[in-house]
Amino acid sequence: MAQRGFHEPGEKPRRFYKAVEVRQTEGGFEVSLDGRCPRSTGGAKLILPTRGLAELCAEEWSRQGEHIELAGMHATRLAYTAIEAIPRAREATADQIAEYAGSDLLCYFAETPAALVQRQEEHWGPVLERAEQEIALAFVRAAGIRHRSQPEETLGRVKALALESGDFGLAGLAFGTPLFGSAILALALQRGWLTGQQAMELSRLDEAYQQEMWGIDEEAAERTARLFGEAEMLERWFRALS
Repeated sequence: MAQRGFHEPGEKPRRFYKAVEVRQTEGGFEVSLDGRCPRSTGGAKLILPTRGLAELCAEEWSRQGEHIELAGMHATRLAYTAIEAIPRAREATADQIAEYAGSDLLCYFAETPAALVQRQEEHWGPVLERAEQEIALAFVRAAGIRHRSQPEETLGRVKALALESGDFGLAGLAFGTPLFGSAILALALQRGWLTGQQAMELSRLDEAYQQEMWGIDEEAAERTARLFGEAEMLERWFRALS
């Protein structure tokens, strides 16, 4: 009997299992659904390098109701990316992270209002300084939205740092960089300088300021909550790897 796992995009398969466990196996730790390891559409088994990562994915399978909501299973989807896609595209993935760093959110400070500028200086400044001091990333700061090129040495260093990570660490950086709009924040989270919540708060300083001024609607609140949830998952992902 073929092992059931992910279905085609758009489908919501019914939950076909009762018990979810983590078991040690050859090559790491697998998620077990009634004794069987779920596979991706490409046939990859859900085997993780650490028990902590396997437990993170197992929690997602345990939370499923009558139907399996694949879109919300961020750790499981990220795990399959690390297993299947990253090994074949490490160089390209690191290039994408470095490309994000070329227009990193943390380098673009507001010109006005003064209260927002001060908030950015107080919260972004220390992260930029730490990145320069501890991992040799010297970024050029800009005022306003006009693009400022970053030093090639800095972007090369971002790529090198990304490539120092194993496949699961690199997958995490590739997930976190667009999530925050910042390779700096993704690297900071990976190193434990920030929590997921702190990284997300830093990534949306401008948005939070605007919401303080004008309020927030229900749809925006739901989106914000979802993003914070993804950031928390990524914090646990990196912590489970370390």
